[in-house]
Amino acid sequence: MTLLKETHLKDRILTDQERKNLTILDAIRKNGPISRTDISHLTGFNVVTTSNYINRYIEKGIVFEKEMDESTGGRRPVLCSLNTSLGYVIGIGLHATSITVLLMNLESRAIQKLSKERKSFDYEASVAEMIALTKKLIQDSDIKLEKIIGIGIGTPGVFNEAKHTIQQPGILVPEDFSPVDLKGAFEKAFEKPVLIENDANTAALAEKWLGLGRDIKHLLYMFSGVACGVLINDEIYRGANGTAGELGIVVDLEDGDKKILGPTIGCWELDLGMIRKTKELISQGKQSVLAKKIEEKKEIAFDDLIRALHENDETAKEVAVWAARLLGKKVAFLVNFLNPDIVVIGGGIEELGDNFFEPLKESIKKHAYEEEIAFTRIIPSAFGREGVALGAAGMIVREIFAQT
Repeated sequence: MTLLKETHLKDRILTDQERKNLTILDAIRKNGPISRTDISHLTGFNVVTTSNYINRYIEKGIVFEKEMDESTGGRRPVLCSLNTSLGYVIGIGLHATSITVLLMNLESRAIQKLSKERKSFDYEASVAEMIALTKKLIQDSDIKLEKIIGIGIGTPGVFNEAKHTIQQPGILVPEDFSPVDLKGAFEKAFEKPVLIENDANTAALAEKWLGLGRDIKHLLYMFSGVACGVLINDEIYRGANGTAGELGIVVDLEDGDKKILGPTIGCWELDLGMIRKTKELISQGKQSVLAKKIEEKKEIAFDDLIRALHENDETAKEVAVWAARLLGKKVAFLVNFLNPDIVVIGGGIEELGDNFFEPLKESIKKHAYEEEIAFTRIIPSAFGREGVALGAAGMIVREIFAQT
């Protein structure tokens, strides 16, 4: 039985039946074992409709019912659960400096996980690394390949569904990615359906799919400094050709009229410009635990800045506050524009902690309309750097549920 059919995510609009499938099966995923009556209450569908759908799921083997041993008298309750032995999905997250792959069951529980440092920015080499790490994941898990239903991939840039390639990666690397057939490479290696999505979108999906409640319908996920995942009415918003949320704006401050544009809208950088600012302050004589590393290697990484911040380095604190205030202005603009229920801060910058989040919230509150920000929560990502891979796997599970 085929549980996942080929689909194009860019123009994906769920039918009424698919929405009901997704809603009912997600209720079972989150709350099972659960009775048909309780599913009806949770979803808002009447008991007859709920039962008809569940009967079909049982026929297809994705749900099973079992009488519970406990009873308060009369008939023992019959409860629904997902058939987690039916198969598994794989989620892959490609980051600026690392690759994460994980194996997940249909209840969206991670069974196995592997991560490694990314050796090259060359996209073709990175695809080979992703495939090799995925093969090792399957081998280490002792799960047979035939039990894998599908593979989801979250990657920087925009996936061109017609050409199966990644384009316009923003400012992650100095040059455009090579036109590698990412989808074809994985389908050839594993002979499984493959779905590919932008990293910020999959990270946003992870927060909604695995953490936040049904009342959250509109969500913004600030992915580091160059991308934003957008969920509107529980669905990823991709725009006309999939580039919605790409916020990497490179401005040449020495080029004529752009001198005005740069300071006005600000440059969006992967690390919010924090490394550049740290070097600038140290060169001006500021004391920091990072000064010696800059002298020795002439370079520092974002993780070095995080460690310095956790060591109460005063220069790192100053940089965190500076970056938080700038990001707060941009988040405030997006809050005013889209009026989300919640804004999630992730992609690594959530690891900066309270020294970053407190001035961030103050900046957002200062620049957003009072009516807007009063109803918008600002929270750090619940899943950190694993969010992209988790969301990519969740994307496959959602499609399995919708298509059942």
